Amino acid sequence: MAKYIFVTGGVVSSLGKGIISSSIGKLLQARGFKITIQKFDPYINIDPGTLNPYEHGECYVTVDGMETDLDLGHYERFTEIQTTRANSMTTGRIYKSVIDKERRGDYLGKTIQVVPHITDEIKSNIKYLGETGDYDFIITEIGGTIGDIESAPFLEAIRQLKWELGHDAVSIHLTYVPYLKAADELKTKPTQHSVKEMLSYGIQPDILILRTEKHLDDHMRMKVAGFCNVDLECVIQSEDMPSIYEVPVNMQRQGLDAAILRKMGIPVGETPALGPWRKFIELRNTATDIVRIGLVGKYDLQDAYKSINESLSHAATHNHHKVKITFINSEFLDESNIASQLAGQDGLVICPGFGQRGIEGKILAVRYARENNVPCFGICLGMQMMVIEFARNVLGYTDANSREMDEKTPHNVIDIMEDQKNISNMGGTMRLGAYGCTLRKDSRVASIYGNENIRERHRHRYEFNNKYIDEYESHGMQCVGRNPESDLVEIVEIPELRWFVGTQFHPEYQSTVLHPHPLFMSFVKEAINKK
Repeated sequence: MAKYIFVTGGVVSSLGKGIISSSIGKLLQARGFKITIQKFDPYINIDPGTLNPYEHGECYVTVDGMETDLDLGHYERFTEIQTTRANSMTTGRIYKSVIDKERRGDYLGKTIQVVPHITDEIKSNIKYLGETGDYDFIITEIGGTIGDIESAPFLEAIRQLKWELGHDAVSIHLTYVPYLKAADELKTKPTQHSVKEMLSYGIQPDILILRTEKHLDDHMRMKVAGFCNVDLECVIQSEDMPSIYEVPVNMQRQGLDAAILRKMGIPVGETPALGPWRKFIELRNTATDIVRIGLVGKYDLQDAYKSINESLSHAATHNHHKVKITFINSEFLDESNIASQLAGQDGLVICPGFGQRGIEGKILAVRYARENNVPCFGICLGMQMMVIEFARNVLGYTDANSREMDEKTPHNVIDIMEDQKNISNMGGTMRLGAYGCTLRKDSRVASIYGNENIRERHRHRYEFNNKYIDEYESHGMQCVGRNPESDLVEIVEIPELRWFVGTQFHPEYQSTVLHPHPLFMSFVKEAINKK
């Protein structure tokens, strides 16, 4: 029988529920348990695929092609599990499923209500992975903040499950303890009110994790324990750490995993060493040399390129360097400032994205990298910008473009995929998820991967136009990665340059803390060599 851990948040958003959930998963894995982590988001969108990154940050894609919340990226990077559509759920999907059942007549004429129909659907989805028999623990993170109207059905579902499952379910509540500088005091009142709000839903938190910028002494922890009906050993503090990767170690130091096991009546045993994880942190903390990477994109928001940032960080650490990432807004790049904006960067990443805004700046950045032999990594739209720049400035097609940007371009070196031409719905209809790719035997990327057959995750509608392949290859840009079924071009490279590779897929989705993606490792290593 799988056991369930529910993670909720109170007081304010952005406290780091995803990092805490990932840390719990990591600590339980270290004890030999099989875990998975799922995210339930209260927003009514079916998925975040149609959301602007300014609304919701990065859209993360699972192997089976589900567009999900960026927290699933944290789950995978920390624990090296592979998530699927079963690990992500939204209010929109819950309601759509219930309405579809009602239309089919599955409810036999019953009046459809939030309780029991919506809550039963939520419970069914929470328990789905647990009923496979593949896991010992199912960690379920509930998005949003306690008190949000849209969260209510999820909390009611948790209340029912806690009652039904007894000791096989634990509730962990993450709250904020603010520091008032004028009074020079930490305040626990917001936490007390947050727990009171949880109690109003019928849920007594078993464990409290207090997010704080300053250390909490035992007196304050005892105060919280007394007011919130929680054992002292179950009041854990989550202080600001130098990096998110130190959170699991901090949680283990305070006995979070041991407290969870005791609450469920499971023998605690010895504390695992977390050897490889601690080695990574040691590498990260002892690195002194810096490699500078310019991120050329249009979303001036740290969460918009979260997986790319973390992949660069992992690769730099394993190359014994710290990475300094500089965001370079492609919307404001032009001929007059391109050299000054990109000077000093050891490597450039041309970021993914959609739409016209900022693409001319990306094309200028690609040209700068190609002509100055700066290591350059183009991802998805970034790869397409590499292709367009090469057509304009090497092949001589000055009007070359993508059909996405200019439907009437006479040189559509990037064209819409055949199976995308008649699609009207925007959500969930792109080429999504993991697809195979065959690498050319003598290519740079084949030597990087150490394998000629790979699988990588995609999220796009447009592709390289194969009718131009011969022209590209005769002029120096090689199409070295192809999908074996569709023959779509997945990777381009210019072998004569120091490091110039574009991928139609998103390699950042498969980079983890202990196993950085080989492309990022190679790219960062070459950027270091240039430095």
